[in-house]
Amino acid sequence: MDAVALHTTALPTTAIEAFVSTPTSGGIVIFVGTVRNQTRNKAVQHLFFEAYQPMALSEMKKIVEAAKTQWPLHKIAIHHRLGNVAIGEAAVVIACSSAHRQAAFEACAYAINTLKETVPIWKKEFFEDGEVWVAAHP
Repeated sequence: MDAVALHTTALPTTAIEAFVSTPTSGGIVIFVGTVRNQTRNKAVQHLFFEAYQPMALSEMKKIVEAAKTQWPLHKIAIHHRLGNVAIGEAAVVIACSSAHRQAAFEACAYAINTLKETVPIWKKEFFEDGEVWVAAHP
């Protein structure tokens, strides 16, 4: 398994957790971002994710390297879905392991926040009455 990946099928959450687990890890933090059934008081039918894949993977690797520099991590993984994602399914999984929980929590929060700011992955929300691309980057 790679530390970063883009998937067109269900994210392997259990395998991602196993990838970051080490015998010396006292803390493993896993963030799973799932598709919710509404946004801005409108019922969401599903989401669609698109990416400029070479750049997305490169930026995800930068996040991994930056997190490993800032925190004493054992391992970190960032995996994101592409294509159609149904309500309740995982769109992103980030997992971090370290000797102590605080580093894993902080690195995981850094990774998801930075991913949303810098990685060229775009989201389209589908509703009963149409769809809209969502500006992921502030």
